[in-house]
Amino acid sequence: MQQTKLSLMYDELLQKNSIGVISYRKPGEYFHGAMLYDFDELILIIGEGQQPARFIQHLLIDGLRCQVLYATLACLKGWIIAGEQANVIDYLLEGRIVWERDDRVRLLREEIVEFNDPLREQKRFHEFSRFLVNYVHGKKAMREGRTIDAYQSVLKALDHWASIELIERGIYPKVHLWLQVQPLDRTVYKLYNELTLSTETLEQRIELVLLACEFSVMSKMKECSSPLFRILGSRREPWSIDELINHPELKNLQLDLTVVLRKLVYRSLIKESAAGNFRDHGHSRELRYSLI
Repeated sequence: MQQTKLSLMYDELLQKNSIGVISYRKPGEYFHGAMLYDFDELILIIGEGQQPARFIQHLLIDGLRCQVLYATLACLKGWIIAGEQANVIDYLLEGRIVWERDDRVRLLREEIVEFNDPLREQKRFHEFSRFLVNYVHGKKAMREGRTIDAYQSVLKALDHWASIELIERGIYPKVHLWLQVQPLDRTVYKLYNELTLSTETLEQRIELVLLACEFSVMSKMKECSSPLFRILGSRREPWSIDELINHPELKNLQLDLTVVLRKLVYRSLIKESAAGNFRDHGHSRELRYSLI
């Protein structure tokens, strides 16, 4: 495709609030991912604002099958933290910046590559939250005799554990997660193999991994939850769950704060207190959370 045709195509697709365009194309290769399967080129248009957060077009341009993905900068940042649309993150890193209004697209790419705080800290907190949710679900499923459900939850918990190990080494987790982990961390990789390949019964394999999760990852609870601890310590008054969920540092992290808070209280790492006046409709008081 000639550069003039490219320019005309981007001019047609760009919107007034666009801040950059990334093109990802590898001639002669097939794409195997939810976002690019069997397309010749991905065109990622990055916008600002909130509406629409994202939309997709499939276009035939000069004989090439193209997938055009529009996403706001806020949407992309959410994917980076949550690990969603992991293929798109790879293309964001590897694609060619065709056009940008200012330096925000380049700076976003550099932020992922360098992977320093606060991104690294937020990503670790997100992964720990997801680890904890799946660990709790796995234990509950085993107690109720739902072995296959427990297996699925524990397998997901291991994925998040593996991501935490990479993050602590300053490595951003990508699509090929276990290829990244294999040469770096024997513990979690060995547990992955034990869970998926061992000749022990399925129940025995699940119990082994759950026990390892309890002793190995739970020891990192306070460190992984550092953004939450920093917020809890930022004022004298205890915090409600609603205040925490909507805090600027947490509201876009897609966390299950309820599970994290309850586990931190159970482990006596934070304090729970009942506060406020009696309500008109009963004698309930709001639970709030603070540092010990």
